[in-house]
Amino acid sequence: MSIAYIGLGSNIGDRLGYIQQSCKMLNDIEGIQVVECSSFYETEPFGYKEQEWFVNAIVIVKTELSAENLLDVCADIEKRLGRDRQKQKIQWGPRTVDLDILFFDDKIISTSFLQVPHPRVHLRAYALVPLLEIAANYVHPVLKKTIEKLHDDLENPEEVYLYGTRRI
Repeated sequence: MSIAYIGLGSNIGDRLGYIQQSCKMLNDIEGIQVVECSSFYETEPFGYKEQEWFVNAIVIVKTELSAENLLDVCADIEKRLGRDRQKQKIQWGPRTVDLDILFFDDKIISTSFLQVPHPRVHLRAYALVPLLEIAANYVHPVLKKTIEKLHDDLENPEEVYLYGTRRI
């Protein structure tokens, strides 16, 4: 069994519902067990700012699947929940749901379609804040820093609020 950390994000439609459905769909797959889910956070869009705020969370799963097979499951869930990567014209643009493998055990994987650890996880408050909640002492296998230290090192983090606490 491997442990994977998966980032979930949504900023179209029922954002919270898409995240909740993603968690359930992951847990319903044979060979995957969701063992922990962070709280939900509202987060400022990164990159392309002219879009709705996101809801983000992190799940920790135990899995018998390889990282590549887990990536296929994540892509299938995105598709089943309405994401069409082919039609997405704007990098970091709006999406019904996004599932990213952030870490897979302490492995370093680099293929043409999968990069683990996620290449920008250490730069994104929307990933690090939920990770702080459930895995603050996890050590990034490349950077050799804890999630807490990576968060402390952020120079200009995007805004992140516990879901329901952001004032509009």
